[in-house]
Amino acid sequence: MSVPKPTAGTRWRCTLCGNLTRFDVTRSSRVVEYVHLDLAGEPRVEEQEVLSESIESVRCRWCDAADQVELVDRPGAQV
Repeated sequence: MSVPKPTAGTRWRCTLCGNLTRFDVTRSSRVVEYVHLDLAGEPRVEEQEVLSESIESVRCRWCDAADQVELVDRPGAQV
């Protein structure tokens, strides 16, 4: 089950315990990265372009519930 990503006007909420702040998120993404290697060979990503991204699951960190997360309006958000 794919979970929608929060927007400027929404946030996640666990329907089981009411958690609004702590979640384990599993997602898949395709990215193009510009990687710069220093002279010692240490890599550093300097640019990143996300080609696609999908959230596969969101698990509540408080009660460990899976598939119980919904999108709710953020208080004070301009819709």
